[in-house]
Amino acid sequence: MEQHRISLADIVPGKPLQWDVMDQEGHLLLKQGQVVQSRMQIERLIERGLFVTRNTSNAHTKDVTSTPRVESISVLRIINQCAKRLERLLFNVHNETDLPTKITDIAKVIRYATTVNADVAIATILLNQDECNYAVRHCIDTAILTAHVGQKIGKSEDDMISITAAALTMNLGMLRDQDAMQDNLNPLTDNERKIIYRHPAESVRLLREAGVSDEHWLECVLRHHENEDGSGYSSATRGDAILSDAKLLALADRYCARVVPRTYRKQMLPNAALRDILLNEKHKVDANLAALFLRELGIYPCGTFVRLVNGEVGVVTSKGGGSTMPVVHALLGPRGAPLAFPIKRDTSGTLTAIREVLHNDTASVRFNMNQLWGKDAEL
Repeated sequence: MEQHRISLADIVPGKPLQWDVMDQEGHLLLKQGQVVQSRMQIERLIERGLFVTRNTSNAHTKDVTSTPRVESISVLRIINQCAKRLERLLFNVHNETDLPTKITDIAKVIRYATTVNADVAIATILLNQDECNYAVRHCIDTAILTAHVGQKIGKSEDDMISITAAALTMNLGMLRDQDAMQDNLNPLTDNERKIIYRHPAESVRLLREAGVSDEHWLECVLRHHENEDGSGYSSATRGDAILSDAKLLALADRYCARVVPRTYRKQMLPNAALRDILLNEKHKVDANLAALFLRELGIYPCGTFVRLVNGEVGVVTSKGGGSTMPVVHALLGPRGAPLAFPIKRDTSGTLTAIREVLHNDTASVRFNMNQLWGKDAEL
């Protein structure tokens, strides 16, 4: 028996299924002959990772028209689908039925995406910011990072689903205001500061009203702006009184907020953002957790634009053998001319070592993510 991923086009609303359909873990979702009634149901199932099991021993006797079309698993596409779905849910939270399950489903898909190709998932934080509005995109970015780092440092599956769901909903209490503030060139007003200060508790209130009863999830949301030294908000909790998973969420939130451009400021370079968190805010973060965070993300996270010693400009595509010498694919030659195709560079070499990190607009490189990561980054 073989498992093959199927696409939206393989399931037609109102028509019986021709195959048993399972999730990526092999759990039966739909039996052959069942009928899916709506496109929305199909989209939800696709996001969970649909596979059809086919007996290849007698495949030659089957009508080829009954064999589902195989679709590659694109992490980029999965993440973009999650972003669109999350946007609908968060901006319609008062009218959604069973919101906890729907958010949890997205959290599971984000977790799955990071296991398919973590490099692509992390690169989307730097390279895929135009897919939806800032407020929702920031939650998706933070969820990707918490899911990846949490898995690497040994968090349990249940805890990881809770913290990823918390990342997706951490700013619910200021969602509409956040986009307005993102576009505001003026200093924050007193009212806007109050909204920011209150948003962790307000997010928890809204989540409880929507039916969320997972206390781990809610605690992560409530504490994601608390600091080790008690200087955070909204209750000035400190040290061991802060849930460790809330600390991880806070680290991911801080990093993602810094590396994305805002209307009122330029983005920080990824390595500078990490240095700012680990050095300038060292009294605010858990030192041990921050060290683990840096180890898993690397000094040059995937998606970072860099210039090499030989003058080439490229993008970090993998952490490689260590956090300081990642794999880079060069896109521009030493004289600034586009290369015919991306060239893989080992940055442990003398001439291909990283000389500097570049802002996206300074790099002036046009490319699609699938040119660097193939089918895992197809739109």
